[in-house]
Amino acid sequence: MTGAPDPHTVEDRHRHRPWPRCPLCWGLALDLGSARTRAWISGRGMVVDVPSAPRRDAGATHPAGPGTPASPGTCVGPGTRVGPGTSVGPPGSAGTLRQLLGPHLPRSTRPLVIVTAPVLDGIAHRTRARAAVDVLRPRGVLTVSSARSIAVAADADLAGPLLVVDIGAQFTEVVLLCEGAVADARRATLGIGDPDGTAAPGQIAETVSSMLTAMVREDHTSLTVDALLRGVLLAGGGALRPEIPHHLTGPLPTPPRVVPSPHTAAVRGAATLLRSAHTHPSSTPSPSLSVGCPRLGRPGGSGRG
Repeated sequence: MTGAPDPHTVEDRHRHRPWPRCPLCWGLALDLGSARTRAWISGRGMVVDVPSAPRRDAGATHPAGPGTPASPGTCVGPGTRVGPGTSVGPPGSAGTLRQLLGPHLPRSTRPLVIVTAPVLDGIAHRTRARAAVDVLRPRGVLTVSSARSIAVAADADLAGPLLVVDIGAQFTEVVLLCEGAVADARRATLGIGDPDGTAAPGQIAETVSSMLTAMVREDHTSLTVDALLRGVLLAGGGALRPEIPHHLTGPLPTPPRVVPSPHTAAVRGAATLLRSAHTHPSSTPSPSLSVGCPRLGRPGGSGRG
């Protein structure tokens, strides 16, 4: 597997692609990850793939540990505990986004923007993300969970239960989707970019296995078990390290399925959803909002599908 593409190569590859003529056809998919910031623009493809600025602690007093079910305000499934969690601010800022995306967007354009975010990032994260995106003068801002974006990028069947494991630089998230909506989610503050350098592949795999075990134990339905039997989708930068899927093969009833180009799956899925959302009423010109829509997830709750 290969690492993240060089940003200059990405830019050169799309420099001569035609720009959309219709002002309403402009769309932007953003993944403000803890390790990298990625952006996809209608008609141009991936135009930004650069290291993110360091994230700042959003002030959570109780860091999420392995198997933490959810942070306050997150809509989760019946019988799932809601406890304290972390809310990590987006690495993107208004100035950074203007600098990165300004050359790719005509000044008169008001794009529809989809921001993909981890399920357990809280309201504060989405508020800061919208504030940063406002510099682009969007005609609408939609947020979608990275788990759903990853599933869409993998062309997974969302009709049944599906487990998505997203192994990032700073944390690992396990999400159960049911008909595309979040039914349960867990997070561990452990990732491949662990600053102490102690997050070995085996430790990450063991943490994922522990979270899955807790989800099965607390699920009073067969959804989690059915999703395990279908096979877990594995994405994020951690999925590029073959040792992690290898360590997960033993504990799981079915080997995990690594999403193609797992490190860019979230932004690619958001781009697919962006094309679907183009004609939806929630994408009409309006102040910057975080909304749910039938194509992007359930309204209410955390505002993410």
